[in-house]
Parts: sequence; C-alpha cells; structure tokens
Amino acid sequence: MKDGKKMETFEDFLKQIENPGHRARVFEVLDWVSRHYPDMQRRIGWNQPMFTHHGTFIIGFSVSKNHMAVSPEQAGIAHFSEEIKKAGYDHSNNLMRFPWDKPIDYVLLQKMIDYNIAEKANTTTFWR
Repeated sequence: MKDGKKMETFEDFLKQIENPGHRARVFEVLDWVSRHYPDMQRRIGWNQPMFTHHGTFIIGFSVSKNHMAVSPEQAGIAHFSEEIKKAGYDHSNNLMRFPWDKPIDYVLLQKMIDYNIAEKANTTTFWR
C-alpha cells in the first residue's frame, strides 16, 4: 500500500476484494479522499469504508460485481442527481454507481464531499 498509515484502516476491507483491478480502483479512490481531506476520519462501518468529519457521516463506499457504490446519504444524491446523470452514472435514492470500466469523476466526488461537509457543519448526529 502506498500510504500505509492513512490506508491502514481500510487494509482488511481491501484484502477482501478478489478482483485485483477492482481492489486497485477502490484503493485509488480511498487514497484520493484521504489525501484531499486529511481532516476526515477513516473508519469501517457496516463492513464498508467511510469517512466522517466531527463525528458525522460524510461519504461511504461499497463494492459489487459491476460497480463501486458511493453514498453521500439521500440528501447528497438528491442534490447532485442531475450532475450524476450528466456524468453518465446511475444512482438510486441512497447511492451512485461508478462502473468498474468507466473513469472516476473526481470533480463530482469532490463536490459531493464538500457539500456534505458544509451542509453537516453543525450536525451533531452520525446521520442527517
């Protein structure tokens, strides 16, 4: 692992991803978030990697056969629904999907994280 200290929290999760390409992609995204948001805390919750800020959930990730899912909570999905569609991604009420064979839109990911950090600045609970 490139950044052992920062990614240590996610090491066991990453080891469970059998497809090496998928594992590398998830590592890349988690590492990107860790580097761009060093003040966020990394944790595993509900067997998924997630990032929190001042004790509140900001964004979480999960994997499936066809995609990596990103969850900025329902409010984040609702707020970015049109941008998600314009970027060519699919979403449900709770998550958006980054297909394994498509590049990650880091600009959109950054907007989602920034939105949640700002919107939840005064939140004192884990979820909205």
